[in-house]
Amino acid sequence: MTILVTGATGNVGSNVVEQLVNRGTSVSALVRDPSKADFPDGVDVVKGDLLDVDSLRDAFSGVSTLFLLNGVVADEFTQALIALNVARDAGVERIVYLSVIHSDIYVNVPHFAGKFGVERMIEQMGFNATILRPAYYMDNEITIKDVVTSYGIYPMPIGGKGLAMIDARDIGEIAAIELIRRDQSASPLPHTRLNLVGPDTLTGASAAAVWSDVLGHTISYPGDDTAGFEQSLRQFMPGWMAYDMRLMAERFLTDGMLPEAGDVDRLTTLLGRPLRTYRDYVAQIAG
Repeated sequence: MTILVTGATGNVGSNVVEQLVNRGTSVSALVRDPSKADFPDGVDVVKGDLLDVDSLRDAFSGVSTLFLLNGVVADEFTQALIALNVARDAGVERIVYLSVIHSDIYVNVPHFAGKFGVERMIEQMGFNATILRPAYYMDNEITIKDVVTSYGIYPMPIGGKGLAMIDARDIGEIAAIELIRRDQSASPLPHTRLNLVGPDTLTGASAAAVWSDVLGHTISYPGDDTAGFEQSLRQFMPGWMAYDMRLMAERFLTDGMLPEAGDVDRLTTLLGRPLRTYRDYVAQIAG
């Protein structure tokens, strides 16, 4: 029995692969360029692309369970549907899909709406799946560290509702646990959804306060300028993606990313340990 991981070289995917290997699981990793793959010993590296049907057919041969992760790209929805169809043709019945929290609420945000569409197709196609719905990744904070430390401001317009940020290492471990649970079950398990959240719900002001405490000097939160956020992002990503991120930030301001009752306890029980905290993550990257 083999588990295939897509998006295997990314932040979450690499954590999933590592956690599966640590648990003695047979793992295949789908990558575009095997020469750039750096995985633990024992991982079967498979060259392929989610838009290359022939490569997917080869990759899905002998696979029992699929971890489906699609990056935020213009053709994300198409990639996912092709992968699902080829997986079904190959006889793969068990899936863990990485979606996003509030995919059914942030309906105007392209990559949220796309992931919600994939969730619906997984159900419609009859797969037995775990849908993982992570909140905002703490790991995104690495991109703003230099701004925080150089200019004394926390620049992400996350507002005052709050985001239950989660560490990608926790996402990877939870995903591995769910993949193994499904893969080793004698019969397919029921469809389920899990909100993946951290133990802290951060606002713009409280995130700045954490940075202030860790760095030992005041970090301010200048406010909720989503237009300025979009313009900053356009310096290093396509315009459509920067606009997508702006729309997401605007939903941060109006809706937040709040956990549901029992989410934190459920994940703590699943992991058998506390979830990683935002303060610990900031201390790690600030150091």
